[in-house]
Amino acid sequence: MTDSTHARQQVDQLLALMQLDAVGGDHFHAQSDNIGTPAVFGGQVLGQALRAAYLTVAPDRPVHSLHGYFLLPGEHAPIDYEVTRVRDGRSFSMRRVVARQGENIIFEMNASFQTASDGVEHQASMPQVAGPEGLQSEHELRQALIPHLPPYFHDKTLAPRGLEYRPVEPVDLLNPPKREGSIAIWVRAMAPLPDDPVVHRALLAYGSDHGLLLAAIAPHGLSLFRGEVRLASLDHAMWFHRDFRLDDWLLYVFDSPSAGGARGLCQGRFYTRQGQLVASVMQEGMVRPWLKR
Repeated sequence: MTDSTHARQQVDQLLALMQLDAVGGDHFHAQSDNIGTPAVFGGQVLGQALRAAYLTVAPDRPVHSLHGYFLLPGEHAPIDYEVTRVRDGRSFSMRRVVARQGENIIFEMNASFQTASDGVEHQASMPQVAGPEGLQSEHELRQALIPHLPPYFHDKTLAPRGLEYRPVEPVDLLNPPKREGSIAIWVRAMAPLPDDPVVHRALLAYGSDHGLLLAAIAPHGLSLFRGEVRLASLDHAMWFHRDFRLDDWLLYVFDSPSAGGARGLCQGRFYTRQGQLVASVMQEGMVRPWLKR
């Protein structure tokens, strides 16, 4: 199998994962993908919940923000999504989405959609960093580490399917140095995507959950791969500012302004290669050291 064939298969599987089956009354059913995380990957639930909300909104109203809470760890099993049409105004629509597995609510989200409007514009400038060309992918960096990792990690991808991440400044995942400031990673789909902005926004929500909480442990030099810390997403907020394509490179820049009380707050921005700010993210997560026995 060629690399391009493998990439196409990965992206097609991701697109299939984001397809929901309507079961009546604004209820939808979706499958799950096990990427090796103990619970279902939070980005999957974000992306699928956004797709569910989109299925109940007029096509001329793209999403501009979402706010979600991870309530319980999800299992690697199908998920049901129930959408409530909270409001449809002249310019804005609000949707509430509840994700269930059996009797358990594992996730809740509010999403707001808006018709196109003109107004003032400004944005924060993109940091000056090296471009994606010539950088090693996160997958390549992890493959080189496999002989040195605990057995649990040997057959785990631990990364969203169908997306390629290239860190601008790779660090030793087993012995990371204490580092201040932001982390920068280039990301794009591994193969071309459909010409549908809904798909690109849902997949960006999916991919935005990957790596973000690492900013909360970077200043402390802690390693997930040495079993020093546990991370889990508690909530996730996202704002979409401008159109973009995820099958072209986006720069994901994120940092952690605060950590305390076993929680870490992280914030991120997505830029096109031309420097256009297209989305912003904030997330708080559980950050707890493993107890030594």
